[in-house]
This record gives sequence, C-alpha cells and structure tokens, in this order.
Amino acid sequence: MDSSGPRPDPRAVQVLVTDEELTVDLADGRRVSVPLAWFPRLLHADHRQRENWQLLGEGHGIHWPELDEDISVEGLLRGASTPGASRRAV
Repeated sequence: MDSSGPRPDPRAVQVLVTDEELTVDLADGRRVSVPLAWFPRLLHADHRQRENWQLLGEGHGIHWPELDEDISVEGLLRGASTPGASRRAV
C-alpha cells in the first residue's frame, strides 16, 4: 500500500473556455478555473478563437495562436493573470 498519497502532475490535458471562465483539467485529476476577465485577449475573442488552443511543453502551457496568448499552468496555480487584467470579483 502506497501511503505517500497522490502525486502532483501539473500538466494540462484539457482546456475549456466559456464566456465567463477558463477551466483547465490537469493530468493529476485537479481542475483549475479562473475568471476570463483575468485574460482580456480570451475575454474579447470569439468562440472559434477560444477553442483554437494548443498544449505547449507536454502540457506545461497553453497557447492560442490566433490571439498570441500563452498561459502557463504554473501561473494559473499561482493565481497569475495577464498584466493589466482585472482581478476584481465578478
């Protein structure tokens, strides 16, 4: 029996962007959701642009080529937003 517990694996495996939030599923089963207001390029993008994402570095980052937006999983876990983005409660 392994008593060490679950092993963190902070790599993105799935991304969902709605009109209100960015949700990233991680390889270790965690799910991270943040308000879309933290990422103005995603906030102002249309549905097609939001769905056009790619994983970077085996899931350590997410890239939206049409929007020139890159978000690291580490940054999401730290609560980092795009510089100048709104951090107020929605």
